[in-house]
Amino acid sequence: MISNIAKNYPASAIRRMFELANQYEDIIKLTVGEPNFETPDHIKIAAKKGIDENLTHYVSNAGTDELRQAVAKKYTVEFGVEYTPEQIMVAFGGMEAIMLALVATINPGDEVIIADPAYPNYIGQVLMLGGKAVPVPVYEENAFKLKAEDVEKAITPKTKAIILNSPSNPLGAVLDEQDIKELAEVVLKHNLIVISDEVYEKIIYDDKVHFSIAQIPEVRDNVLIINSLSKTYAMTGWRVGFVIGNEEIISTMPKIQEGIASCIPPFIQKAAVEAINGPQSIVNEMLEHYKRRREILITGLNEIPGFSCINTEGSFYAFPNIKEFKKSSEDFAIELLTEAGVAVTPGSAFGRMGEGYLRFSFATSDENLVEAVRRIGEHVKKNY
Repeated sequence: MISNIAKNYPASAIRRMFELANQYEDIIKLTVGEPNFETPDHIKIAAKKGIDENLTHYVSNAGTDELRQAVAKKYTVEFGVEYTPEQIMVAFGGMEAIMLALVATINPGDEVIIADPAYPNYIGQVLMLGGKAVPVPVYEENAFKLKAEDVEKAITPKTKAIILNSPSNPLGAVLDEQDIKELAEVVLKHNLIVISDEVYEKIIYDDKVHFSIAQIPEVRDNVLIINSLSKTYAMTGWRVGFVIGNEEIISTMPKIQEGIASCIPPFIQKAAVEAINGPQSIVNEMLEHYKRRREILITGLNEIPGFSCINTEGSFYAFPNIKEFKKSSEDFAIELLTEAGVAVTPGSAFGRMGEGYLRFSFATSDENLVEAVRRIGEHVKKNY
């Protein structure tokens, strides 16, 4: 009675570790990538006002005009190229935005290139459509950046698309302008669709600058940008995401949305408009906290024998190398949970190339990070 998709859909090891951690007491949880900040008050007030104004009925499947205009204005200002509301599709968070982009472009049998390690839900979504996810290794010696020459090697006549993710979850890597230009050449050569997951665009450090492949004019029509409000504005539970790009492709998505969830609640879309158009100082304030927490975690881990962690350039994840411990990443993660009281995600959750690494989220308090480093250090000193 169970479909093959349901049987074979890859289970999330991120969530598995999260649920396992809930079975223990006094656990510091560094698993799920969720800001520990509350949604800013001015955004919540806008949602409450929307309810009072009876914005509680059906609206356009594509999103309200007001929100699509706000998103279009944001990209017009930031990219210096005019975007219109017709190039915007509102979705239930970044995950549905990716799904809509895939449904609108991928046929059964098509191949989709992803980095390895990468966010595991990419694989599951491609699988649901009868496509094939083709992993391309990224290497620590290249600062975990996807390289154009490695992508080129993976392309076959069946290759239809590539999913880019910068800043990266789980790696914390940021593709710079030169990296993107080299990838764009491959995209042009093979006429690929690019699904560019940019949900961490504002969480970036050390004078790095976010550069989108959509900023390259020659490939812009091939690119579907994925973004959301979840990480930038601490709005994970509000479930607001977007697809931005080729108007012809975008125009197919409202009918797909009609068959999935109809529309995002309009009072939530009102709050999203306030997030985008309202004061942005809160974003910078959160970033300052992430910078400090990154320093606490990565410096602390690098002082523990057996850990080696390159600096995170974007997002709020660290991806330390633990190969010296001679254990699988899952076994070591479970050991840290049960014996040290720290929950992290095994690198193998993100692909074959993630073996030998762990993913830490530092979107938590300074105190939690200091204590987590202390506990791990004591555990290693005692047992290794």
